Amino acid sequence: MNFEDIKNAMQDLDEDALLELMQEVVDSGADAMEAVKACQEGMEGVGKLFEEGEYFVGDLIYAGEILTGAIEIIKPALSEGEGGNLGRIILCTVKDDLHDIGKNIVKSLLEAGGFEVLDLGIDTPAEKIVETAKTENIKIIALSGVLTLALDSMKATVQAFTDAGMRDDVKIIVGGAPVNEVSARNIGADAWTSSPQKTVSICRGWALGE
Repeated sequence: MNFEDIKNAMQDLDEDALLELMQEVVDSGADAMEAVKACQEGMEGVGKLFEEGEYFVGDLIYAGEILTGAIEIIKPALSEGEGGNLGRIILCTVKDDLHDIGKNIVKSLLEAGGFEVLDLGIDTPAEKIVETAKTENIKIIALSGVLTLALDSMKATVQAFTDAGMRDDVKIIVGGAPVNEVSARNIGADAWTSSPQKTVSICRGWALGE
């Protein structure tokens, strides 16, 4: 399997080729996670072309739709060997951020990994996240954001759990373009990641008590 072809099809917004290649991954038993990684690299290429003025907002939206379709095809292959129901997890893009491509990739991988995902969408206020966690008795919270503004919203969300007396009862992971080790420490999160795959790994560890 030539994963470079997957990367190029994603970057070129060649939907037919990408979906055909993803089906080939499933049918051949090739490494599904490598295929996801290739898609991510292709999306990074899309982002660069957007920055250079080659692609426009409509292209970004289309890229997100193509990627979602590609992940759906490969979900069964991602699920193989994971097994088990790991419970429910809250996932959202935080307040003041409307980006959801990265969040949607994480959602697909979390579902493939055995989680039931409560996706609260984009621009999600801290109060809604805390209330959902309380009402639904959910212990793992995944916060996403692309804009620098998202860092403040993530910090406010962690503080909202503290104010509600729930901080010790939940694990919070943050991710997205502006997040790094320093900002995550400032936010007060339990973990941070720049990779959807690592997000799943960390959350699985928490769910299994590792």
